[in-house]
Amino acid sequence: MTMDSVGLQVLSRAECVDLLASTPIGRIVFTDRALPAVQPVNFVLDGQNIVIRTGLGSRLAAAARNTVVAFEADDFDAAGRTGWSVTAIGHARAATEPTEVERLARLPLTLWVPGGRDHFIVMPIEHISGRMIGAHR
Repeated sequence: MTMDSVGLQVLSRAECVDLLASTPIGRIVFTDRALPAVQPVNFVLDGQNIVIRTGLGSRLAAAARNTVVAFEADDFDAAGRTGWSVTAIGHARAATEPTEVERLARLPLTLWVPGGRDHFIVMPIEHISGRMIGAHR
């Protein structure tokens, strides 16, 4: 087990991906009109890709076209003082190929908000890191 300079357990890539797969909500960090923006999203992992479903005219859809974005998910138990946090970075792209869009539409990505969400953003995990505190698992 590797620890960082403040005593948090450093997670392997495989552990980070497993933890991402265990939660349906994360936050995507992107640039909106030259400023950083953070938006909570529901997502699903498709292999080594983070997949988000959004509306075509959304700020996120406009901002995440072949750009570098960050993605973060976590889980904490304040009473038990345990938890984890995982951050991934990659080049987000819009899924435009009809066969890919059809395949992504079959993923278990449940929409939490009403309205049209027919646009898929795919972010390959190019870099991932994570930390854990306590015996969360």
